[in-house]
Amino acid sequence: MDKTEKKRFFYAILFPSTFVAVLWLVKLIEFYFDVSFSTWGIEPRTILGLRGIAFMVFLHGDFNHLFNNSIPLVILGSSLFYFYRPVAFKVILWSILMSGLWTWISARESYHIGASGLVYSLFGFLFFSGFIRKHFRLIAISFLVAFLYGSMVWGIFPIDQKISYEGHFWGMFAGVILAYVYKEKGLKRKPFIWVDEDERDENDPNAYWNKPLKTQHSQSTKNPTKDREVIYHFKPTNHPNK
Repeated sequence: MDKTEKKRFFYAILFPSTFVAVLWLVKLIEFYFDVSFSTWGIEPRTILGLRGIAFMVFLHGDFNHLFNNSIPLVILGSSLFYFYRPVAFKVILWSILMSGLWTWISARESYHIGASGLVYSLFGFLFFSGFIRKHFRLIAISFLVAFLYGSMVWGIFPIDQKISYEGHFWGMFAGVILAYVYKEKGLKRKPFIWVDEDERDENDPNAYWNKPLKTQHSQSTKNPTKDREVIYHFKPTNHPNK
């Protein structure tokens, strides 16, 4: 890995790691001072609950909840910044706002907290972007994301009532929408252009038809050889019997 790639990788992992560190700091403050910020989460269809759209991702029920979100945030977030750097911050911002607002509109009456909605949005964005862009490297990332976190899809269904499946669903939905909206940003597949025979530049010095052919056995210019004529002389033999 050269210096450019190392620098690119460093910046790709910098923001997700810093973001996760802030989440842990908030939880440690809750633990140390024995307080809970859960009421700052989304409380659906209430004016005060609108503040949860901005604060929901920073709040977690316990350390186990936070740990389960931390690893995918670092992995998926780093992938986002590495392969989709031009739109990475926009994807994160709109993921938080869109999933949070839709959760506030449609979710059950309870406090909804956690960065799971953002995790699902990153999953949806990374998975569908590769196929939408038809870029083989990004499709490979899509399959890798599916392999690592494909089981997350079950979280969008109301299987466990203790989990905000509404936030999961709207997070993934936001990721799919953003994958389509930003399909022209970042890496794109380079189309192969066929050159018509009539469009060829016959005077192009770099074209293969204007380059001299190199033979395997070329004559040396320093020691040129002259053509030699071989003359055969026939001398009849005097046979003794004749």
